[in-house]
Amino acid sequence: MEIGIKYRGRAATTEDIEIINGLIKKNPSISRCALSVKFCQSTGWVQPNGTPKDMVARGYMLALYRAGYISLPEKKHSPPNPLALRKKPCLVDIDKTEVNTNLKEVAPLEFIQVRRTSREKLFNSLIQGYHYLGYVQPVGEHLKYIVYAAARPVACLAFSSAPRHIGPRDAFIGWDSQKRKTNICLICYNTRFLILPWVRVPYLASHILARISKIISNDWIKIYNHRVYYIETFVDKNKFAGTCYKAANWRYLGDTKGLGKDSKSKIPNRSVKAIYGYPLSKNFRKALLKGAN
Repeated sequence: MEIGIKYRGRAATTEDIEIINGLIKKNPSISRCALSVKFCQSTGWVQPNGTPKDMVARGYMLALYRAGYISLPEKKHSPPNPLALRKKPCLVDIDKTEVNTNLKEVAPLEFIQVRRTSREKLFNSLIQGYHYLGYVQPVGEHLKYIVYAAARPVACLAFSSAPRHIGPRDAFIGWDSQKRKTNICLICYNTRFLILPWVRVPYLASHILARISKIISNDWIKIYNHRVYYIETFVDKNKFAGTCYKAANWRYLGDTKGLGKDSKSKIPNRSVKAIYGYPLSKNFRKALLKGAN
């Protein structure tokens, strides 16, 4: 039975409370970290690749603890938060010679997925140095790409797990809340797109978006053992017109409400974003509704 508490999309239940209390009773000296792993194993709360969602489970249990529903083992230590203390990427010196030509002259382009490779530092540096939002370490599933022309970087793209609830997107797909919770992992979110400032090639941005749509699903399988069927992004309407996404046949679905995820009111507290999406297969809607892999 649900008790009216939700955390990261999971509705707390009396059954979860009983499981947690039972695990603590059976393992009186257990740490909070180990408890979260055991809870995930007991409830099947795992990522699509089978890895327990123990970090999320830890926050979930803390929410239950603060609400008075469970007791938790005493903290054994408080390790530093690596995300809070993370240093900004150092800038890497690269060739900034101006590229001012046409698309045919920079072909062929090479798309390199750099996450967990030696080139990841270069990607982080370029985003930090030249993207207006800077670099933020992604949480959850994510991939990073550098696009090369004649061995020189010309663009960067980043993709991560999709936001849980976006009204126009959810209406377009046609899924209910349960299908969304189950299958949201089959969508990815284009969090960063950067054409390096010394690169001036007409139609390059839309060409890159068209190419990445044919690449990303197979790369997601290699890292996370499941496909993605749909890409989405948000374009700040105060800064950009979304021209390259339109040219690459991404579909405009509507606007955000200008509210942060933790907003306590309906008063906009940030800029309104245009929502664009692109299906990666003809059966994308069937996959997102059925959970096909």
